[in-house]
Amino acid sequence: MTRGMLWLLTVACGVAVGNVYFPQAVTPLVAQGLRIAPGQAALVVTAAQIGYAGGIFLLVPLGDRIPYRPLIATLFTVTGLGLATAGFAPSFGPLFAAGVAVGAATVIAPIIGPMVAGMVAPDRRGAASGTMLAGSVGGMLLARTFSGVLGEWLDWRAPYLVASGLAFVMAVALWRALPRTEPHTRQSYPDLLLEPLRLLRSEPELRRSCWYQAMIFGAFSTVWGSVALLVTGPVYGYGAQAVGLLALINAATMIATPIAGRVVDRRGPDPVNLVCMLAVIGSAVVLAFGVAGGIGGLVALVLGTLVLDVAMQCGMVANSIRMYALSDTHRGRLNTAYMTCAYLGGAAGSWLGVRAYTGFGWRGVCGLVALMAMAALARHVVALRFRKTRIGPSGT
Repeated sequence: MTRGMLWLLTVACGVAVGNVYFPQAVTPLVAQGLRIAPGQAALVVTAAQIGYAGGIFLLVPLGDRIPYRPLIATLFTVTGLGLATAGFAPSFGPLFAAGVAVGAATVIAPIIGPMVAGMVAPDRRGAASGTMLAGSVGGMLLARTFSGVLGEWLDWRAPYLVASGLAFVMAVALWRALPRTEPHTRQSYPDLLLEPLRLLRSEPELRRSCWYQAMIFGAFSTVWGSVALLVTGPVYGYGAQAVGLLALINAATMIATPIAGRVVDRRGPDPVNLVCMLAVIGSAVVLAFGVAGGIGGLVALVLGTLVLDVAMQCGMVANSIRMYALSDTHRGRLNTAYMTCAYLGGAAGSWLGVRAYTGFGWRGVCGLVALMAMAALARHVVALRFRKTRIGPSGT
């Protein structure tokens, strides 16, 4: 793993993950352009996350079966075609379907993560995973900002078409740069699909990581799936680019994830998970003041989303390292189980967030965030007590 290869793969993660998140900033523009209700337009975000969860389950296991270079280049090519289709969609139905397809194909980061974990020493795995995640975070943030500004300048279709071009560029670059690799298994495709389910049944630590990330990522998606409705609504009255700028402020997350990775390398994942869960609960309290509007409300939104983003991403580093430690030869299938659960939680959070905003306003969204984080925290407390009981007071 050379430094140049590490940076190229980091950029690839950012480009791929950005395709799932940039629709969050342009949903008001989609509503205007297609003349549909804002709540319906927000389902474009849910479409991408549903597709992503499906792609993780159906395609990420192939990382253990197919050499990385052709697999990753092909997925970027299909992603580019899907984004182009979305950019020319004449109505909501084709746009939703294209969004699901793009989400399914752009599962490159969950394939790159296990590949990198197998190319570095175990005591550097946390730092390398943190770097990959920093690239994903950068793509997430820049995609929101870029799509909001470009969408306001041109229209909602422009971000889809530009993202399509980037996907094609990455397909060519990675085909040329990635080394040849051998697959880890010769299992049939049906067996590959069943293996994550078997791993979920047999690995309690995998189930724990899946539950943590599903709840915390669900809380994260709850906020980012509905914050555009608040910022562009009557309380603030800003344009779609304001949502992107709000996301860009949270670029500090890119610094935090490599640091979290090094902490996990030294102290293990559990302490990082605990801090992150408490931080998400705290972010829900801060975000609730965003309903006030004005400068004070904006400050609350900035601080609350910053804490939420940092906590979610750092917790993801901890969960990933706990999962990768379970096996050297099943990482793709372990990651399939983990990321499928995470993005099912994210899709549920996006959908529930819009419903909470419609029914109870912004404070309803914040309450839902707190409930999800508390569900993760309750499971964590049970796990720590069980471990303490099993070890005993003597430490043996």
